[in-house]
Amino acid sequence: MIQKAKGTYDVFGDYGKRLLYIEELIEGLMEKYNYEYFRTPIFESSNLFHRGVGETTDIVTKETYDFKDRGNRDMTLRPEGTAGIVRSYIENKMYGNHTVPVKAWYYGPMFRYERPQSGRFREFYQFGVEVFGCDDAQADAEVISISVNLFKLLGLKGIKVNINTLGDSESRNLYRNALIDYFKPHIDELCEDCKERFLKNPLRILDCKVDKNNPIMKDAPKTVDYLNETSKNHFEKVKSYLTAMGIEYKIDTNLVRGLDYYTHTVFEVEASVEGFGSQNVLCGGGRYDNLVETLDGPKTSGVGFALGMERLMTALEYEKVELPIIQGIDCYIIPMSKNQKEYSLNLAMDLRLNGFITEIDYNNRNLKNNFKNADRLNTKFIIIIGEEEVATDIITLKDNNSKEEYKLKKEELIDFFDKSIIE
Repeated sequence: MIQKAKGTYDVFGDYGKRLLYIEELIEGLMEKYNYEYFRTPIFESSNLFHRGVGETTDIVTKETYDFKDRGNRDMTLRPEGTAGIVRSYIENKMYGNHTVPVKAWYYGPMFRYERPQSGRFREFYQFGVEVFGCDDAQADAEVISISVNLFKLLGLKGIKVNINTLGDSESRNLYRNALIDYFKPHIDELCEDCKERFLKNPLRILDCKVDKNNPIMKDAPKTVDYLNETSKNHFEKVKSYLTAMGIEYKIDTNLVRGLDYYTHTVFEVEASVEGFGSQNVLCGGGRYDNLVETLDGPKTSGVGFALGMERLMTALEYEKVELPIIQGIDCYIIPMSKNQKEYSLNLAMDLRLNGFITEIDYNNRNLKNNFKNADRLNTKFIIIIGEEEVATDIITLKDNNSKEEYKLKKEELIDFFDKSIIE
């Protein structure tokens, strides 16, 4: 038997219904925020992710699915969404022919070769937003508010925002040098990955999973101590705007995020999920004012976030959040013989096109088995089509809960369902 690849999973049943509900909720939320839907290729040039995500990140050094195509070109299955959106923004010259700022959202599969665990897979789905062409702190606050509002709409509790700032390029360089000076005497006490990151990108040391509890980390320099006035002002405004929106936050000076492209604001949003473990982070993001330029575009500010759908689904499961998904069907049609199948199909088509969830017996079951099947499907109404119904257009209708029966003209059926089901 052929089985699915390690780190992947199938979607069906109630999980699929919950997932579709969340996807529709996201689509509606993005419409309210006036963000435009983007979809980029699942595979792109490897160079895009090496330059965009960063050569020193775990994603690029350890986790990407790389391959050569038949043209001997180096290609990579996308490990995250931002780089592809930036590439699209540049290639389609949106900086010249779009309303500024350009506000984008995306949703789709990403791929990372990592150890599968609860809520973490090698093929995973990511929802994210990006804003290009606005360096005002309001954009940072708006992006953060999207994730907070999504989690609240889904019914998660204890939503908390952790924020920090890396400052602009000048501030970040000062901080980088301070980290090098600090870690240099302790370099032999760190893991091999951190030793490699030491000169390439010392900020990545702070994001190390191996040495996160190393006492050396506690006394490392803080970003806030190396900010210039511009960076301080931007961070103060972000905090002010979050307060204005009623969003509570906590400053976490150790928060740097795992990607190389961040500048200024970085943030993570978590929920208090019982039994979820010590790491309750559901999404993260920040500002990246140099990324567009790094990928050969004009100097353009950017800010965004991403969240993994599998981790969100796991959090909802742990919290036992009941989503208002549709259970059952509106109507189950039973043709009494093969002679009534055409009539039954025509009736089912009318009901479906008028918005009613309809099933029909295709397997020529007897009445007893059909009634059992209707119960399994949690059916509201059963329609039985026999010779008399076809001849007279008078429909025999049964309420599957009260067991009350009705006889209606075919043209009255939609109005009856409108009143009985929708109301």
